[in-house]
Amino acid sequence: MKWTKYLAGAAVTVAVAGVATVSYAAPAKAPHETVRKVAAAKIEAAPAGKARAAKTMRPATKSTASTLRVVAPGERVTAAPGFRLWLTAEGKHWTTPTSPEPQFRSVVDGNIDRNTPGVSLQSEITDGRAYLSGLYYGGKGVASGVEIETTAGTVHGKLIELAGHPGWGVWYATAQVGSGGGSRDFVSQVTVHDTEGGIYAQLKTQ
Repeated sequence: MKWTKYLAGAAVTVAVAGVATVSYAAPAKAPHETVRKVAAAKIEAAPAGKARAAKTMRPATKSTASTLRVVAPGERVTAAPGFRLWLTAEGKHWTTPTSPEPQFRSVVDGNIDRNTPGVSLQSEITDGRAYLSGLYYGGKGVASGVEIETTAGTVHGKLIELAGHPGWGVWYATAQVGSGGGSRDFVSQVTVHDTEGGIYAQLKTQ
């Protein structure tokens, strides 16, 4: 069985063929700042035999280790067999194993405000596997990683952006759906982190 779910904007609609489509946005917090230089975290050890403490910088953790990949317009990224994503200046394009025809979400049609933090969700569950992705935009600092809370546990995804500080990007992940899965409520929260481990933007679906 296949479930497809879309979360963005502020309206609730129902698509044809019995597939539910749900839309809403994460609350706005702050204007976007386009910063792209990410310094690698380092630890400076004190020389042997010296009593004074060394100056230490916080090492990268799973929250701060970046998964961001800068891609060229139209460059295909394969997340899983049949699950491919690519970006153009107009927005996000993707395919899934059961939807080989490209799907599209615009970032220029007025449905999102790139000046305020937001995350969207498009999900499809087929044959015990979830194909998850969405837009993120408008947060402070530099987006670095994404965590998706699901009924099967926390999933860590990846990010892609175009070069040139566009103010938005795409997150994606795949996950196994447990026995009895297939629920439209498989994802409860999507959190995009910044390079400092804080929240760049967040979506709560429940």
